[in-house]
Amino acid sequence: MATTESKVRLSGLARCLVKADLLTEADSMAYHEEALNKDVSFATYLVNNELLDSQSIATCASQEFGIALFDLAAMDMERAPLGLVSEDLIQRHHALPLFKRGNRLFIALSDPTNLSALDEIKFHTRLNIETILVEEDKLAKGIDALMEAANTVMNELLDEDLENLEVTAGEGESTSDVTEADVNDAPVVRFVNKVLLDAIKKGASDIHLEPYEKSFRIRFRHDGILHEVASPPINLASRVIARIKVMSRMDIAERRVPQDGRIKMALSKNFAIDFRVNTCPTLHGEKIVLRLLDSNSAKIGIEHLGFDEQQRKHYLAAIAKPYGMILVTGPTGSGKTVTLYTGLNLLNSPDRNISTVEDPVEITVPGVNQVNMNMKTGLTFAEALRAFLRQDPDIIMVGEIRDPETAEIAVKAAQTGHLVLSTLHTNDAPQTLNRLAQMGVASFNIASSVLLIMAQRLARRLCEHCKTEIELPNQVKLDAGFKEGDLGDLTIYRANGCEHCVNGYKGRVGIYQVMPVTEAIRRLIFANGDALQLAEQARADGVNDLRESGLNKVRVGITSLEEIDRVTRD
Repeated sequence: MATTESKVRLSGLARCLVKADLLTEADSMAYHEEALNKDVSFATYLVNNELLDSQSIATCASQEFGIALFDLAAMDMERAPLGLVSEDLIQRHHALPLFKRGNRLFIALSDPTNLSALDEIKFHTRLNIETILVEEDKLAKGIDALMEAANTVMNELLDEDLENLEVTAGEGESTSDVTEADVNDAPVVRFVNKVLLDAIKKGASDIHLEPYEKSFRIRFRHDGILHEVASPPINLASRVIARIKVMSRMDIAERRVPQDGRIKMALSKNFAIDFRVNTCPTLHGEKIVLRLLDSNSAKIGIEHLGFDEQQRKHYLAAIAKPYGMILVTGPTGSGKTVTLYTGLNLLNSPDRNISTVEDPVEITVPGVNQVNMNMKTGLTFAEALRAFLRQDPDIIMVGEIRDPETAEIAVKAAQTGHLVLSTLHTNDAPQTLNRLAQMGVASFNIASSVLLIMAQRLARRLCEHCKTEIELPNQVKLDAGFKEGDLGDLTIYRANGCEHCVNGYKGRVGIYQVMPVTEAIRRLIFANGDALQLAEQARADGVNDLRESGLNKVRVGITSLEEIDRVTRD
């Protein structure tokens, strides 16, 4: 009876070794118990204690279970997909990922009957697992080499002490299927913190982490242009992306649909930077983009936005009105939100009730009631606007007018004693009026509610340390848009590049078309005038278009002609 109980307690490999007369049944049972007590695999215990050699164990297992024996020495460990399986699982189960083919992950084991290891790895990776039999001593060396290589890579990528940096998650979905070791893998934690801190130091607006088939690329968007800053080994991609998802309180097990999250990085007791995080599943893994949200960007002052004197007067006059609508238009990333929040800061006082709805809120301002749009709960721009109008508002900001319902409510709010600020996506100011009409807003409502429309772009500023004067033929200047009267004393600079800047540029400045809705433009709106007619009238009213405003920045040496061509090209 005792013999039967012993056989039941022995693992498949232990029974195999007894059957091959390499161990007695009593010894096998005793060694198996010791291995369990020491929390190591049976094969590891036998080899480490020199009870059996690796070759004998592997040969026995290969013959008994019909699995071919693989020589791990022939494997290039630099190609092993470490990022798919955490270091904790590798070391705890003594299992080494070798390569991935489609949805199959090939795992090297010295004990092919270790089903608990295979099941747990399958659960965490969500891949089908194929077993490869290897010798125990070579497996141990392979795991050590892989761990050392990963740590070496991380140490090379890290050059600052970031362990005390305080990083917390914003509100979002909870994570699942994440071990403590996955979350707190020190080299990965330090590397991710370094990437975030470097982006802040360099003044980046966005961080892109992009996995490809054979490479992993990290890029920063600096002054509107993407620059590659790092290319870590591809086997780190999954670990880095998983770490950011954990920090953002996303579901780390969900890789099939986009997710949104938020991270807060406290640089000091009084200063923190928020990151808006979005994941998107791609062919070779999840791409992550982090948008840096700096509340101080809305406090730069209207004099630093890039308005000329007349444009600033028009904007200040419009926000001083008790009711009406101010619209800012331009592509994504053109600074519309900063322009609107600069105006809100001027209006923000204890005697005014200011409410905003955005998707999502990017800049937090004390004293302003800010609402995040949430499609899942039905909190749309239109629903938030209806709620605002029942809360005795003075000033309302709508992140974007996207649909006829939002447009109608915003226009009615502007007509009933509220100042409404919002954005639209059109190429210039005159087209915005036509866009509202296409949304179904009646022409008389547009004419009676809209006060001011601003189209804008962001152009990079020339570095004051290295910008260089250049000579251009007069015909080139005329073709660029300059007037004959400008040519005499016109000085044009080009970007050069130095240690103080990025490719000759440092910082950005706004290029604006600021169009007040005058009586003449209102008459055109009533007559259903098209964008060309509205543009001609705006020019007659003295409104510079985006190109002319850009050329003014070139005249005073703020930016280059090449940069204005880039941001104002048709």
